[in-house]
Amino acid sequence: MNITATYINLFNVCKRELWLHANEIRFEHTSDLVYDGKLIHESSYPQRSERYEELEIDGVKIDYYDARNKVIHEIKRSDKVEHAHEWQVKYYIYVLERNGIEDVKGVLEYPALRHTASVILTDADRIRITEMEKEIRQLIEGDVCPPVINAKICKNCSYYDFCYVGEE
Repeated sequence: MNITATYINLFNVCKRELWLHANEIRFEHTSDLVYDGKLIHESSYPQRSERYEELEIDGVKIDYYDARNKVIHEIKRSDKVEHAHEWQVKYYIYVLERNGIEDVKGVLEYPALRHTASVILTDADRIRITEMEKEIRQLIEGDVCPPVINAKICKNCSYYDFCYVGEE
């Protein structure tokens, strides 16, 4: 089973959502926020598709890769879970390195906020990623769905109704 950058992102946000997503229980198609994020992704930088290439490697799909400058561009709607976004981009860099592409950097872009953040991969990050991969495999291969996390971000999650059905 390939670990994807989405799994890395979800691992850093909500292990329950990761387990559900990995086990093909998906609600993203019902979320206005997910739809809004796709619109921002498609409309913020209309020339980007012409300038940068889409790269798919080891089950990881990078939408915008500047091969000449070795820069990954990742567009996000909000920076509420920026930590998870950073790990997603770090994982992209990690996968490229694993495939012989060195000295890659990443840029997180939040067009609605007019904010960007640089992302680099350190030796400590590489160690943490291998640990995350093991933890993710154990988690998603388990028979038990992790509990709800009762966090502020839950209210905007596409899984909210599923997780809190019957809750008051």
